[in-house]
Amino acid sequence: MVHVGALPGAPFATRSLADIERTARAEARVLVDCGFDAVIVENMHDRPYVQPPHSPATVASMTILCQAVKDVLGERPMGVQVLSCGEKEAIAIALATGASFIRCENFVYAHVADEGLLERAAAGPLLRYRREIGAQHISIICDIKKKHASHSITGDIMLADAAHTAEYFGADGVIVTGAFTGDPADEDDVAEARGAVRIPVWVGSGVGPDQVAGLFRHADALIVGSYIKKGGVWSAPIDASRCRKMANAAAAAKRSMR
Repeated sequence: MVHVGALPGAPFATRSLADIERTARAEARVLVDCGFDAVIVENMHDRPYVQPPHSPATVASMTILCQAVKDVLGERPMGVQVLSCGEKEAIAIALATGASFIRCENFVYAHVADEGLLERAAAGPLLRYRREIGAQHISIICDIKKKHASHSITGDIMLADAAHTAEYFGADGVIVTGAFTGDPADEDDVAEARGAVRIPVWVGSGVGPDQVAGLFRHADALIVGSYIKKGGVWSAPIDASRCRKMANAAAAAKRSMR
């Protein structure tokens, strides 16, 4: 993950866009040099999050930053996430910058997140928008029972059911998380999702080197955002030594599965 700095207009914005871009490029370079397979660019520092439509300044800034990261990545895949519920903005940015996928947090079912009620599933409008702009080659990887949210509205829907519905509605992959950023996903939850779908299953929170081997028994990809930062804190600067440790653990786990 490259968590870009707070963007123009965000409550905690203090840096120039040029400075944020330099940091994003540097962090992407560390991840490439350490052997990460892909990078997701996300505006997590724009807290507290608001629901769409998002500010033109946010979209313009994210486009510049994603292009900068893509310049570093070259042919490696890049993903985009715009918080909160900025899936349309993300797919437009992805199309403009050569990204391969986006992360969508509200693809199916309503839930209550920390930014409020997310009452509309994104699947129908998003897939139509993707076709409208000719972006069918960009994959949509979708959270199920997403973190930072209450799922009492769908308390009678099991995680496997949510994964199955996401696949039925056209998701290109599903993401299983813990309850909050940095919280490990339950390996049993990952296995449950794996047993419910034929599309890829990703893990989206709390991944550290010690969990990699177990998670890869069921997951196709692991998103790492907190562990690779200094002290394992998502908001801290990236730590190259932790990046290398994470990449080495992933490589070892993949070798053991051959």
